[in-house]
Amino acid sequence: MCIRDRYDAGEITFPIRVLGELGIEILLISNAAGGMNPVFRRADLMLISDHVNLQGVSPLSGPNNDAWGPRFLDMSEPYDTNLRELAEQAASAAGIKLQQGVYCAVTGPNLETKAEYRFLRRIGADAVGMSTVSEVIVARHMGMRCMAVSVITDACFPDPLEEVSIADVLAAAAQAEPGLSEIFRSVVRSLK
Repeated sequence: MCIRDRYDAGEITFPIRVLGELGIEILLISNAAGGMNPVFRRADLMLISDHVNLQGVSPLSGPNNDAWGPRFLDMSEPYDTNLRELAEQAASAAGIKLQQGVYCAVTGPNLETKAEYRFLRRIGADAVGMSTVSEVIVARHMGMRCMAVSVITDACFPDPLEEVSIADVLAAAAQAEPGLSEIFRSVVRSLK
């Protein structure tokens, strides 16, 4: 069962609200995603430069708590430029290949059809997944700076599309984990 089948966007992002109330100023987040950019390969890391929300809901819907943030949130720069530069520097220094691109959030829990992958690519998405965007919206609402990295767990090229299993996804994530951890550790060290 997909988490969105049990919880609404406000409940899913509640941990981010708690972090904001605790005074956290920076959110570093990662996800597993299908890669649609033809230069991406399985187990690549993609630094998210922007996103498309196709989940059909905003976690900011409903009454606004002005103490948390503005009613109409500017999202022109959801992913902090300085944090992204630190990630790029960390990857370069460690010899880690770090792609960049646009992440598209969908509801899931099913993976996409060939036609859906073609559509998502045409609207500018480089990777697709079922998380991250709601959390980033809430973090930005509370004034947090955000950086996000997708682990490309499978290739989503419509014409040679191959079936993917959860075992394949987990294997790709395990392969990418050392590089992802190094980038995050380096960014955190740079913030001190």
